Amino acid sequence: MNLKLAYLLLALCTAIIFILVWAFQNRGGKPMLCDSHLQEMGWEERGHGIYSQVFADLTPEEIMEVKIYLQYNLGVPLAEPSQAKPSDNCIFSITLQLPPKAEVLQFLDHQGSRPARQALAVLHFGNQQDPNVTEFVVGPLPNPMYHQDVTVQKYGGKLPYYRRFFLENELREIHTFLKNREYPKAPSFMQKVIYYNGSNFGYSYGIPPGLKSGDRKIWVAHFQNVPGSYLHPVGFEVHVDICSLDVSHWKVLKVFYNGQYFEDMEDIERQFITGHVKVAKVKKAPSDGGYSSLKQRVPHQRLGPLHYEPRGPRYRIWNNQVFFMSWSFAFGIDANRGPQVFDVRFKGERIVYELSLQDASAIYGSNNPAPMQTRYMDLSFGIGARVSTLTQGVDCPYLATYLDRNFFLDSSLPVTRKGSICIFEQNAEVPVRRHYDHSEGAFYGGLVDSVLVFRSVTAVNNYDYVWDFIFHQNGAIGVRVHASGYIQSAFYFGDALEFGNRVQEWTQGAIHTHNINFKVDMDIGGTPVSVIISLDFMEPLVKFAFKYLTKGCLLF
Repeated sequence: MNLKLAYLLLALCTAIIFILVWAFQNRGGKPMLCDSHLQEMGWEERGHGIYSQVFADLTPEEIMEVKIYLQYNLGVPLAEPSQAKPSDNCIFSITLQLPPKAEVLQFLDHQGSRPARQALAVLHFGNQQDPNVTEFVVGPLPNPMYHQDVTVQKYGGKLPYYRRFFLENELREIHTFLKNREYPKAPSFMQKVIYYNGSNFGYSYGIPPGLKSGDRKIWVAHFQNVPGSYLHPVGFEVHVDICSLDVSHWKVLKVFYNGQYFEDMEDIERQFITGHVKVAKVKKAPSDGGYSSLKQRVPHQRLGPLHYEPRGPRYRIWNNQVFFMSWSFAFGIDANRGPQVFDVRFKGERIVYELSLQDASAIYGSNNPAPMQTRYMDLSFGIGARVSTLTQGVDCPYLATYLDRNFFLDSSLPVTRKGSICIFEQNAEVPVRRHYDHSEGAFYGGLVDSVLVFRSVTAVNNYDYVWDFIFHQNGAIGVRVHASGYIQSAFYFGDALEFGNRVQEWTQGAIHTHNINFKVDMDIGGTPVSVIISLDFMEPLVKFAFKYLTKGCLLF
């Protein structure tokens, strides 16, 4: 009898585990409101869900309609970005063009006509007598019939071509230039000092490419090409002049190795052969990266606490609109700038028209030339387009709702990031209020706080940023940023400790400062107020920053 009971319990536990696993896995799909949920939603909620489409990201079909329209109506040849050379024309990005706020409010609040749905297309015109970057508004969607050049209106003049963002193919052209034309000029140095075998380098870049307006001159730092390559610098950097639109005219301006500067690759080869190069004995990293590997360092532990919703989620999603308790808001992700929410209402009253990430920058200092001149503006890499698929139970709770996003930035076709947004409710960890009275007739009063979280995660090269927009039940809105991933390191030599910490024998954690900028357009009591909020994350060694930078090269 005991054995039968044990078998019965084992079968019951197995069935329960199977049901839980099935439930967790199926919560990750795109939420579709069933009939019962639609019945629970009032007409007001459903109406707001329809109105919120004015803020909705472009669909893959809309993106392709815009691309096809431009290909047939601009009257110039357009190369695919993945194959475009600097001397070509190409479509860099296609994103939603938000209508003017006044038109949107007339539509939302006063039954005005729906604003035309339009796209913003950014094009690189390299194959013209006057190369430039041009922005077109294209509409109306889904069947575009017109395009309008808005570049001068937005920027006060034409955008010179040297201001264009890097295409991935342009960076590949730099790699090809070095591999085919420059590395062969120093065979002894490349093979005997940094063990070059044709494919064992990763790269980072001193961006922006130059110290003054008009420059297109970039320092290329070399790393061992293993997982976590950001932590394996080899001390070798090359300064490349890429101003010419003809790749055959590119040239090396300077070479740096282990604290020494050389005129070109021939010079470092001559100096090495004659024994005048200070060689650093950098060991080859293991194929898994060794200390930079993401492999788990400790044994698996027992399963930790899990997020639990006793009666299912208390929020609803309708198209690109979220309803939670007294809150409602529309959401999206801009390919360039990242996550954003619109028409944020509490108890039916709009308090924020727009809350959106604008940019994330990182300003570096080092005694190595590439990080010394690095001022990353992550918008230039595409903060939104670099969102990654979220892992259930790690990036977000298992029971979160996971949504897909579509982008067109430096690509030939729309790119879909599966499960790159998660939305979930969680306990806020501290009560909204509480009090315990010690007087005679002691009593306690407390109110639990749970919040709704709208989350996405951007992986911009070495850094991963977790972006949270948080909605509290008392009417407060929070923005939270977590930085993870890898540091951007530099080669450790000489006075490196004045510019950061020693991470490994030949690796310096370069000093840097993060700046995160958000736009907040508040409509409180009917009065529009727009502000830009900047969050600064300062490293403790700021007194050492930029010691070797040329005066006047930092632009803020």
